[in-house]
Amino acid sequence: MINRYEVAETNKMIEKENLDVRTITLGISLLDCIDSDLGRLNDKIYHKIYEAAKDLVKVGEEISGEFGIPIVNKRISVTPIALVGGAACRTAEDFASIAGTLDRVAHEVGVNFIGGYSALVSKGMTPADELLIRSIPLALSSTERVCSSVNLGSTRTGINMDAVKLMGEMIKETALYTKDSDSLGCAKLVVFCNAPDDNPFMAGAFHGVTGADKIINVGVSGPGVVKTALEKVRGANFEVLCETIKKTAFKVTRVGQLVAQEASRMLGVPFGIVDLSLAPTPAIGDSVADILCEIGLEYAGAPGTTAALALLNDQVKKGGVMASSYVGGLSGAFIPVSEDQGMIDAVTAGALTLEKLEAMTCVCSVGLDMIAIPGDTKASTISGIIADEMAIGMVNQKTTAVRIIPVIGKGVGEKVEFGGLLGYAPVMPVNPFSCDAFVNRGGRIPAPIHSFKN
Repeated sequence: MINRYEVAETNKMIEKENLDVRTITLGISLLDCIDSDLGRLNDKIYHKIYEAAKDLVKVGEEISGEFGIPIVNKRISVTPIALVGGAACRTAEDFASIAGTLDRVAHEVGVNFIGGYSALVSKGMTPADELLIRSIPLALSSTERVCSSVNLGSTRTGINMDAVKLMGEMIKETALYTKDSDSLGCAKLVVFCNAPDDNPFMAGAFHGVTGADKIINVGVSGPGVVKTALEKVRGANFEVLCETIKKTAFKVTRVGQLVAQEASRMLGVPFGIVDLSLAPTPAIGDSVADILCEIGLEYAGAPGTTAALALLNDQVKKGGVMASSYVGGLSGAFIPVSEDQGMIDAVTAGALTLEKLEAMTCVCSVGLDMIAIPGDTKASTISGIIADEMAIGMVNQKTTAVRIIPVIGKGVGEKVEFGGLLGYAPVMPVNPFSCDAFVNRGGRIPAPIHSFKN
């Protein structure tokens, strides 16, 4: 039973420590919309999503009002569009028309984002996969709320280097297509190794083909709550530190479990997972980097950062997993640069580099996330950065990702404003040496030996 002390404690977390439910994400299968006629396909997609999601925003607001829990975003994820559109789409423009339909219905039902303009190509690309990937710059430059993701590798299949090369080119092209808004299109585009199919967070959300027709996933967030808890045990040993993080993560995740169950009941949709993540925002006091500093670092990026982040990630998962019936998604601590004021401060101070961020991704929940780089960075260099991150995920049997933004017209040290939850970012330097010959080899990097478990 919840007692009065716990109610008061939760209220304090919400009012003063930035506790929120970052998102309710409704996953919708579009497999029954498949049609060889593009017009009929778009009509089916629109009506399926509209009927499923027309009450999502209202339900989110009702839950928020009843329990006093901020629910920052309401989102939709759909079946990867490369699978849905293959029978009807013959050109990149055909696929982009589906992105237009997704954007239109997202506006109609009032959600913040819709994810699933995606392809899964870790072992190879079908013609439809390649067409969708080549349509991404047009799709993201002509829509407002559509998010795109491509899974390029996995521990079981290896890394599709042909797709890695192509995605470097598409990221650069998306940056050029959206250069008038500081290459914002790239902020809605992420590439994965070992992408989870129940992720409620954008830009990587899509509805997995093994899921039910509709499903509710919830993502919680509470970096400020964890930091406040750690302030009370400042100077204590690692045992106390770990116990404090674990207990706090449990409390934060219980809030997500409550919201997920209520949304599931009110919408008549099965409850999928709670993603028990520490997802920061640009707001002061809502920073994962600040937690690392509270653990004992002068700045994120100082020696000891990777160890501190590993500790934090592990304790968040250990505490959170006991608080929810179903845990999934990415779960742990996110380290997006533009969305975390402490990370921005660390980059500005010279404490945090791209190479250190890559090391940190070995133990965090995502990867190189929301990082602005010079607009004149070559596509092959972007592909090399992606390949490095995919290798970390493949070998370590974990999800890794890259959401990188070559800001056209800007160079190292300049700042770029994305607005809202996306925040702002300093443009970071990139290693200037070439990897062209490596990226241009073609083919696949094989799966590691420990992937063979049959």
